[in-house]
Amino acid sequence: MSLPLDQLDLLGTPGDLLAGAPLQLPIESIIEDPDQPRHEFDPEGLAELAASIKERGVLQPVSVRRHPDQPDCWMLNFGARRLRASKLVGKFDIPAFVDKTADSYDQVIENEQREGLKPLELALFVQRRLAVGDTQAVIARRLGKSRQYVTMATALIDAPDWLISAYREGRCRGLNELYELRKLAGDHPQYVESWTADRDTITRDRVNALRADLADGSASARPGASALIQAVAERVAQRFEPEVPASAPEPKSTNSRRRALPKLRLLARLDGAEVVVDTQSAPPELGQVFVRPVGSPYAEAVEAARLVLTRLVAE
Repeated sequence: MSLPLDQLDLLGTPGDLLAGAPLQLPIESIIEDPDQPRHEFDPEGLAELAASIKERGVLQPVSVRRHPDQPDCWMLNFGARRLRASKLVGKFDIPAFVDKTADSYDQVIENEQREGLKPLELALFVQRRLAVGDTQAVIARRLGKSRQYVTMATALIDAPDWLISAYREGRCRGLNELYELRKLAGDHPQYVESWTADRDTITRDRVNALRADLADGSASARPGASALIQAVAERVAQRFEPEVPASAPEPKSTNSRRRALPKLRLLARLDGAEVVVDTQSAPPELGQVFVRPVGSPYAEAVEAARLVLTRLVAE
């Protein structure tokens, strides 16, 4: 059943339309809501849905409301994937129900029930709701989620470039993992950034291991740091590693042995000034190291070739 827009109001409310029968609306008259939470569409998934629609038609009607600015058009509430797949196979119209009450929270719930929103989609939605004055408690209640879920959804709001890159490259897609990485980076920004850049796949187990290493102090220089600093770190460990007789029992914990070692500072000269070399964090580019002036907390990445290593100081 396809009706002109100016005749629809004569039929009453959506529930009165032919005892609940859907309308057949021209696809070209339906405009996607720019504020809808779904922004990422898997091309393969859309292709599969398009093949199904071509074979069987659209089995579940989409939901629409009147467009607020264009009287001859409809605004889509739910069904963006169905609408896009129908366009792919050249459909001219699509079954639809009119729902004047749907809002952005309903859109999130509908998308979550059909196919979970991606972390960035959730982050953008939460950011929009916070901007209009909703609290995290209100957002959680409206979505039927926990406060912790909404908190984790904020991980990608104004996220640093290295975390966004890990997400967009598909190396880290889990909401929990993204949140944990950003939280860990609060206290260990250089190390966590470098750790993330070095991994093709970031799983929950790997993030848990990273958290444990940072907690007990066993995180150290690793592949990705400059070759110079990596070699220095290994020599430092060898110099202060106690010699253990062959007959001695195995130590209970390698972590306890690490904690027993003295804390060392590697000093060098940079353009005539003495600096402290950071042997724990990988620099942004190969051939670089992080250094900071003696007595200063601020570090910068410099070319390793500019340094003249001078001495090790035990603290």
